[in-house]
Amino acid sequence: MKNLAFAIAKTIINGFERHIYLYSEITQTAKQRFEQYRWHDIQVAAKARTDFYDQRVEETLDTIKQDFFIKSLEDELWQYVKSCYVELLNLHPQPELAESFYNSVFCHLFERKYYHNGYIFVQSTATRLDTLPTPKIFTSYHPNELGLFQTISNIIKSQNFTLAFAHLKKDINILIAKFRHQAHKTRYQLSELQFDILDSVFYRNKGAYIIGRVISPAGETPFIISLLNTEKDGLFIDALITEGEHMAVVFGFARAYFFVDCQHPHALVDFLNRLIPHKTRADLYSAIGFHKQGKTQFYRDFLNHLDNSDDKLELAPGIKGMVMSVFMLPSYPYVFKIIKDKFAPSKNMTRADVKGKYRLVKLHDRVGRMADTMEYSEVAFPKQRFSTELLAELNTVAPSLLRYENDLVIIKHMYIERKMTPLNLYLATANDDEVNNAMYGYGKAIKQLIAADIFPGDMLLKNFGVTRHGRVIFYDYDEITYMNEVNFRIKPEAVTEEQIYAAEPWYSVAPGDMFPEEIATFALANTRYRQAFLRHHANLLEAKYWQACQANVAKGVFADVYPYPEKSRFCHWANNSSP
Repeated sequence: MKNLAFAIAKTIINGFERHIYLYSEITQTAKQRFEQYRWHDIQVAAKARTDFYDQRVEETLDTIKQDFFIKSLEDELWQYVKSCYVELLNLHPQPELAESFYNSVFCHLFERKYYHNGYIFVQSTATRLDTLPTPKIFTSYHPNELGLFQTISNIIKSQNFTLAFAHLKKDINILIAKFRHQAHKTRYQLSELQFDILDSVFYRNKGAYIIGRVISPAGETPFIISLLNTEKDGLFIDALITEGEHMAVVFGFARAYFFVDCQHPHALVDFLNRLIPHKTRADLYSAIGFHKQGKTQFYRDFLNHLDNSDDKLELAPGIKGMVMSVFMLPSYPYVFKIIKDKFAPSKNMTRADVKGKYRLVKLHDRVGRMADTMEYSEVAFPKQRFSTELLAELNTVAPSLLRYENDLVIIKHMYIERKMTPLNLYLATANDDEVNNAMYGYGKAIKQLIAADIFPGDMLLKNFGVTRHGRVIFYDYDEITYMNEVNFRIKPEAVTEEQIYAAEPWYSVAPGDMFPEEIATFALANTRYRQAFLRHHANLLEAKYWQACQANVAKGVFADVYPYPEKSRFCHWANNSSP
């Protein structure tokens, strides 16, 4: 039996190793795509990489079923399998990722009653990572030896870009000036400073990011150096981010995952967690591309929170959705979403259609305007943690997704995403400045989504949320589609009295037709909101604007979206570049 257990464990670890090999291969080519400004290939690679994990799990499952004829769980055998697997991980550089892979394989093979620590890694055994010496993932620089300018020059050159910089000397001078202006903890003698720079460059969309920290007597100052490609003259430094809030947004849940070559993800996450302490380890694993590990870490954190809290799950505030039912735990910063069994008559779609929309978001560049979601199956909650109102609601709208096992409520399928304040609720208590900023963010979110080839569909205020950073994020995905699937039209002007007062359109409306001026009618009925919106985004009410965006997408022209404030960009500092 032990030989059989070892063979199964070895098959699973081989599947994981193949995953890591292919994952690393596509990740390591990110630098080439960036330097050659192959923007379309970047999107293709991002979509492909997201699928890698599930593909390797399926391959491993097929091998196990074919080679070992697994049909039902043999208790003793699978306890041996897990112990053999633990032994195989003793010297593995990514044991925490390998544990998650094992869990995925096991949970596809067997039913939920076996999902406990006797068979899977509910609790990680990779605790040795916290006690071992930290692997070398960064290089330290001492500006006292060569001076600040040369030190920064060496940091940039050490990244081994094959493409030249357009005006590196000028960029470094602006960088030094900005450091002195922004990073108060670094205002010491050069002999008292040390730069720790991660050896891996972070790539995402059209940008590359050098990440590190400055150590001084006052403590640590984290920073991100943003690099862009002119596509003509070479590379240039676009921004320096030192504020924790802005760094958190760069790693935000509404952004695509980074491509970063990393053989020791645990050590990298530890380093990043010190720089951005408000981000959880789950957030950071997801941000660097290991979204399955992010899910695993999140679930462990959630179980721990349940054990250390006593509030009840309840319906989320706001207008109830026609497709999704949303609930929350007041003490936890996430919401839980399940697809209803039946939709409102106006929603002509199936549960499979909705799942497809959420998957589309997962695969697409979210441009900082769509919330990332974590998808779970067979999730168990203590029944006592549900409010009476919530349990009644779920039993009414989605009974097919619920079942009961003793004192547990099992939800067959659900999504989890970051909690935000619904935009309609935020605006209801907002002052004039807050209304102005929120409506600017609302219109900006729409513009950035459509420029990235995402038509949001339902643009009612209730379908957008406001983050703790004040960013407006779209989170209702059941009607999203690609821009080429929409026909943007000018609404015909009513001429006769019958047309003016008609309850239904007197003109033909085909599937996929969209009339931009109706945004004002359905989303901006409140005069206060409309005035603020028109101040910034009046062109969103014109069909020609949408048609122009559609044409750009069709030509492969995608607007630049920077994950930091526009005012941070060096182009606005060009006249103040003296250090």
